[in-house]
Amino acid sequence: MDGSQEALREALKRVAVALKQSGVPFALTGGYAVWARGGPEPDHDVDFLIAAEDVDQVEECLEANGLEVVHPPEDWLFKVYSDGAMVDLIHRHSSGPAERAVVEDADVLEVLSVEMPVLSATEVVVQKMLALDEHYCDFGAMIPVVRALREQVDFARVREETATNPFAAALLFLLERLEVVEPVRET
Repeated sequence: MDGSQEALREALKRVAVALKQSGVPFALTGGYAVWARGGPEPDHDVDFLIAAEDVDQVEECLEANGLEVVHPPEDWLFKVYSDGAMVDLIHRHSSGPAERAVVEDADVLEVLSVEMPVLSATEVVVQKMLALDEHYCDFGAMIPVVRALREQVDFARVREETATNPFAAALLFLLERLEVVEPVRET
């Protein structure tokens, strides 16, 4: 493990512990949620999902724990830094503000010796597929994620919740052809 991954892991733990202390619902999401569920480890940042209504309380808690809070131009997240490692606090996704019910679609798992809510594999795949568009459409990054999580994912729900996204439909078609996902059986 290189130094940047070690720093990301430490940041993940530090932010998760601070979020637990806040009492506000949160869930590990993105690449580290995939990793916690058996997928490849990311090397860029850590992502947590919080409900849009909890942003102010979460910011206060993280600042009180000595973390640097930064507001980038994007209005769907804010960032915190722990010893130079970046953690994104996402409060909006492609379908609008993050709702508490989505945040709570999580299982408590032990991640790096810290128990924390980790977004369900189904919800992680839904969110990653809904993020696909003409500006970001990297099927090569998505295939290993879906392959690693496939036994944990409700693909009927994925198909239903991503039905309006043509990029998600194309990825599902490719995944079926690669025999990663069972094709839909016509009745």
